[in-house]
Amino acid sequence: MIDLHYWTTPNGHKVTMFLEEAGLPYRIVPVNISKGEQFNPDFLAIAPNNRIPAMVDHAPAGGGAPVSVFESGAILLYLADKIGRFVAPASDPRGRAEALQWLFWQMGGLGPMAGQNHHFVQYAPEQIPYAINRYVNETNRLYGVLDKRLGDREFVAGPDYGIADMAIYPWIVPHERQRQNMADFPHLARWFAAVKARPATERAYALAAGINTQPNVTAASAALLFGQTAATVKGN
Repeated sequence: MIDLHYWTTPNGHKVTMFLEEAGLPYRIVPVNISKGEQFNPDFLAIAPNNRIPAMVDHAPAGGGAPVSVFESGAILLYLADKIGRFVAPASDPRGRAEALQWLFWQMGGLGPMAGQNHHFVQYAPEQIPYAINRYVNETNRLYGVLDKRLGDREFVAGPDYGIADMAIYPWIVPHERQRQNMADFPHLARWFAAVKARPATERAYALAAGINTQPNVTAASAALLFGQTAATVKGN
């Protein structure tokens, strides 16, 4: 059994998409980040960065003590290696490199840039044109990179659906809020529709809708989400 410590963010959706595709038994442990539950000691014991998602695998390969993993990309890679699906094995270094570079592209590029886009467009207490233009434009550039990549292939990395697709898709879902026009990216739009139509994707997002029934960020939750410093981590 896998315990998934989860909330309904793009990074959370990545892991439920994987688990639904894989058919692995799992239990959702909700971590309502708008209420500050990411600072609970039990959660911090497995997620020292106080961010969701985090996971505890109670039946790791080879047996032994449970394995805990934080960071969504690390979780995807761990699970793919555990079941031998959705990423090329080490014996296929070219295929594995193909998948990992696009997984890391999302983790280091699309996710952080789109996240700042979301912040300055939707949540910042004042509209700062420079910041908005900076992150909307960089999101647009990254959409262009992805559209070009998908111009001659069905999926992002290799011929089959895999963890790179699962990592990227949830960050494309809010494209309208990111001020991106999907009509400008026909290859990306085709891929996006195909991933959206997968039964596992539908199940993952249906699950999210039932867990977080009040997704709006309030002033109190914004202070929790956007006001953290080193003192927050230290518990001072």
